[in-house]
Amino acid sequence: MAPNTRANELHLSANEKDRHPLMSDSDINTIMLNGAMISLSKLKRALSFNARLYYYAEISVYLEVSLSRGAGISDGTRKQLEKIHSEATHYHMDANKLLNILED
Repeated sequence: MAPNTRANELHLSANEKDRHPLMSDSDINTIMLNGAMISLSKLKRALSFNARLYYYAEISVYLEVSLSRGAGISDGTRKQLEKIHSEATHYHMDANKLLNILED
């Protein structure tokens, strides 16, 4: 067994960090925004009502989570998620209107 040296302690600390990463508040904000942007991009490329509805629901979940107190979501992130949700709402509604016109 190796003697307990400072080098061994540092190595152990690095391994523990690899196994148990901690996320900061800025990380969760980035994850939320990136997830919502990816869902918005997929919503815009979706070819069916069901697919658009699925991605719209994903964006709604990101927004809903951002409203949770204590989740570490900043006001700036919340406002950006509201804008993404609003854009998704308009896009989804416009696509549905177009689909209804084409079906008539």
